[in-house]
Amino acid sequence: MRATFVLGRIAGIRIGVHWSVLFIFGLIAFGLSEGRLPETYPGHAWAVYWSAGLCTAVVFFASLLAHEVAHGVVARRNGVEVDDIVLWLLGGAARLKSEAAGPGAELRIAGVGPLVSLLLGGLFALAAWLLDLASAPGIVVEMVAWLAGINVLLAVFNVLPAAPLDGGRLLRAYLWWRTGDRLRATVGATAAGRVFGWVLVALGLVLFMRSGAFGGLWLALIGWFLITAATAEGRQAQLRGALAGVPVRDAMTPQPLTVPADATVADLLSDVRYRYRHSAFPVTEDGTPLGLVTLDSARKVPGADAGSVTVRDVMVPLPQTTVAEPDSPLADLLPRMEPGAEHRVLVVEQGRLVGILSLSDVSRTVTWLMNAEGRRGRP
Repeated sequence: MRATFVLGRIAGIRIGVHWSVLFIFGLIAFGLSEGRLPETYPGHAWAVYWSAGLCTAVVFFASLLAHEVAHGVVARRNGVEVDDIVLWLLGGAARLKSEAAGPGAELRIAGVGPLVSLLLGGLFALAAWLLDLASAPGIVVEMVAWLAGINVLLAVFNVLPAAPLDGGRLLRAYLWWRTGDRLRATVGATAAGRVFGWVLVALGLVLFMRSGAFGGLWLALIGWFLITAATAEGRQAQLRGALAGVPVRDAMTPQPLTVPADATVADLLSDVRYRYRHSAFPVTEDGTPLGLVTLDSARKVPGADAGSVTVRDVMVPLPQTTVAEPDSPLADLLPRMEPGAEHRVLVVEQGRLVGILSLSDVSRTVTWLMNAEGRRGRP
């Protein structure tokens, strides 16, 4: 899940927001402003209800962000680097660059998020009680009480033993500890995630057909998300198992064709070397990699400007690309790879570009390994 826009950094971790957050933000604000608050405390102006609803939605997403930042901070303390945190339609996700080193680290990383949500729920409940004792406006008390309930609900839901929820990570840590096999543990956790997802889909559809409640469709949507995410996680685990021990250099395209940073877009598009072979090229200056340029981004430059706009102006800068060393484990790179020409991995050794890697390269390597394994298994 890529961020639509970046908010900034917290504890050194880049925080992004996907556009789908606007949907759930609006849903929460509308539900509170037009439903719960006027029903509980009638007689106020609509501006009061909407101000309260919007403020509550903002604080809820801040709570959700605290949940995800806790994952990121504990992950870094356990030797796992964090790419970024993205808030989206169904919550948030901290993208980790690698796997935890052991089941203990996995337990700590997964468990801290629900603990933070539970702590926030308790603090909001205490605040609501104190505000009520102080005879604060009823709407304010209701806002804080809702935040208490939703944070506790978030904590409870996340510890359900089904991947990709935090509870699925906790289940994987337990299975990993019991079996000593990370792949088997992941398979078990993702299977639990798919089963739980189908249960939610079935319950949601039954609820919708019997009562016509919108909540039933929402429950089914959450279930379908869990099924999809758990299936994807299971496939990635199988890929990681197949690629165990394989370095990046065995899958990369070595000595790729590069583009000088000061070349114009017109030069790039007219040169036959770049026209047919690939859709993205590393950008270099005196042999030092500076970024990655795609033909799609170059073609977006108006023809009248193509002779003056340089490749440097339209490239993806190196800090925004994925960079790996040739001897790095290929399996650890998988969580950071995504489809699309702009997501190619630049392979750099001692500051010099030595290769480029795409998902098709990984797929080709997996196919070769499977064929080789099949040949070894023949009598």
